[in-house]
Amino acid sequence: MWRRLNDLGMLGVLVGLCALFSVLTLRELAPNDAGAARRLGTEILSQQSNRLRVVIAVRSQPDDALFAATLEETLRTGGAEVIAVIKGEPSDARAALEKEATVGGSIDVVACNPFTASWLVFGDLASDFPTLGHPVVRASKAERSSAFLQTQNLLNITNQIAVIAILAIGMTLVIICGGIDLSVGSLIALAAVVATLLIRDVLGGMAATAGGMALACVAAVGLCAAVGWLTGAVVTFFQVPAFIVTLGMMLVARGAAGRITEHQSVYQVPDSFVWLGRGADLFGIPNAVVLMLVLYAAAHWFMRHTALGRHLYAVGGNSDAAMISGLRVGHITRFAYTISAALAGLGGIVMASNLKSGSANYGQTYELYVIAAVVVGGASLSGGQGQVFGTLVGALIIAVIQNGMNLMNVDVDTQNVVLGLVLLGAVLVDRLKRRSR
Repeated sequence: MWRRLNDLGMLGVLVGLCALFSVLTLRELAPNDAGAARRLGTEILSQQSNRLRVVIAVRSQPDDALFAATLEETLRTGGAEVIAVIKGEPSDARAALEKEATVGGSIDVVACNPFTASWLVFGDLASDFPTLGHPVVRASKAERSSAFLQTQNLLNITNQIAVIAILAIGMTLVIICGGIDLSVGSLIALAAVVATLLIRDVLGGMAATAGGMALACVAAVGLCAAVGWLTGAVVTFFQVPAFIVTLGMMLVARGAAGRITEHQSVYQVPDSFVWLGRGADLFGIPNAVVLMLVLYAAAHWFMRHTALGRHLYAVGGNSDAAMISGLRVGHITRFAYTISAALAGLGGIVMASNLKSGSANYGQTYELYVIAAVVVGGASLSGGQGQVFGTLVGALIIAVIQNGMNLMNVDVDTQNVVLGLVLLGAVLVDRLKRRSR
């Protein structure tokens, strides 16, 4: 019951933060989506009775392309004649207008988005292009809306938090087991450079096949898993504190990644390598987010419905009692560190795919954000308490705070202060709850 109340409390915090930033980021926005295009098209059609000749002018960007396509469809459906769709720079617009003027055509409306409406080429069309008639420039109107609640911004939040959230699954297992893993950020870099180096030097570089790239990624994740098993072995066989062991592994992994790449980025990979990091095949949801959700569903089932999942709680709650009960404490601990490192490697693959390169600089300070997500999500640094659902909520809370402060133009130093206070607050709440029990 207490766990469910805690979950509801964390969800309440997340919803409250979303509501807060929704209000704080209210501003006049220049709409450039399909809805704005339909509204502009309807407005143009309603104000003219004869058959209109319309030129559409947008920039050469994906959002603008969607705007132009929707506007063109709306105008054609309403009976207007779209004589040109300009996608580019002001010089492209001038060339299109000069071409139409040369053939003696006329233009009734130049339909723009808020960005192209300000182009100087449209400033005095009647004087500059007298043969075109008296074209009127019309653009979608600015409207008061929340920058935080924009669909693209919400997708950015989930896409940006995907790597941290994936790593946080493994960190949750380690912390529940009573340990800590500071090496995950460096393992991101190690996996990214190993995978991209294999693709470049072994599998054909730009000509690598999908199967070859998948094999390179599996090898990189496997290497990280081996590092995680070694970490767990040192912790369990030699009874060395996990903080020291993982701190050493953090330096080893980062140094190895820099050594094998000579601190140069590895970018000679096929364009299709970005499928995992940038693609969106399922209802427009980024593939990295889909992978994150699948992993969380699997981890939730594992922790709730398997004996090994329950044994992690037992070891973290009281390792001596777990050992007396016949549990293989060392085996369970090594398993937790192996999974944590493997997921860190998978996070490195996602990052390399998103950035289409590998670098020894990837993942710096990520271990801090991952630990913060787990602790904010309700896990106890003392072990024996936590769940992956809470970790996901914690990761989203941190992402929302960062995104909201970015939209409000809060400087990086202030953001670090706020995130540090959030982490300290979560730890203090955990200690107070334990003291009350």
